[in-house]
Amino acid sequence: MSATLASWTWIPITIWAAFAQTLRNAAQRHLTAALGTLGATLVRFLYGLPFAVLWLLLVTEATGVAAPALNLSALLWGGFAAAAQIAATALLLRAMEERNFTLGVAWSKTEIVQVAVFALALLGDPLTLGIALSVLFATIGVVLSSAKSAGWRALLSDWTSRAALIGLASGAAFAVATVGYRGAALALLPTPPLIAAAVVLVYAQALQTLLLGGWLLLRERKVIASAFREWRTSGLAGFMGAAASAGWFTAMAMEPVARVRTIGLVEVLFTYLVSLRLFKERLTAMETAGLVLVVLGMIGVINLR
Repeated sequence: MSATLASWTWIPITIWAAFAQTLRNAAQRHLTAALGTLGATLVRFLYGLPFAVLWLLLVTEATGVAAPALNLSALLWGGFAAAAQIAATALLLRAMEERNFTLGVAWSKTEIVQVAVFALALLGDPLTLGIALSVLFATIGVVLSSAKSAGWRALLSDWTSRAALIGLASGAAFAVATVGYRGAALALLPTPPLIAAAVVLVYAQALQTLLLGGWLLLRERKVIASAFREWRTSGLAGFMGAAASAGWFTAMAMEPVARVRTIGLVEVLFTYLVSLRLFKERLTAMETAGLVLVVLGMIGVINLR
């Protein structure tokens, strides 16, 4: 029974990560006006780092397993992923500025097709026909959910817009980061996934804070000062960002990334609720149909191998 339960624990962990990420995105979007795209990106790492360190201390204390030292492979995979995630987050926020909150996230979620291919090529993660079809089905749902009006002509026009291209670039960068983080966690085997994920999380957040914080310190110092003035919203974004990353990293250390990221599309549903209640945005019938396809794709990933 315990083995069966353990084999499914990655699903609620992924759903939690998607929920936390939705709240983080909403907080960061509010910060964009005051801090700019790079400033809003920085708070995710700067304010998230203390929470990431605290999480590592808690899981090592609770499990009695010591944190492993990062080997060269983990350092390279994690560093590559950290840089890609900075680019992905900045591009996502830019896409949200160009259009609305829901569609910005929807465009970035096209990463799941790319992540399946990257993971197969770089990590050897299995990609069965059933999983591939589920991923494709969910991706079609994301495409439909990004439509701003009914009709295929309008849909195709949307996908050639500047905002869509930025969102697609964000998805590609997120796919690279996802594969990199799984590679870093796998490089720490046989360390348990929970501990490996926590170690990689602290390393990534520290590196991202140094890279982006250093850049802004040299080029736009006033942005850093503004980030500290906006400490309440920034703290929320940092906490939720660290919580989301802890969930993603743990799930990806347990399961192939294509499955994890497809279940993670539940974030599109969470985003719709946030958009509806917080930003007063509405979705069309085509966009709603897309959400249904996303759900069906998620069900396929859970039940197919």
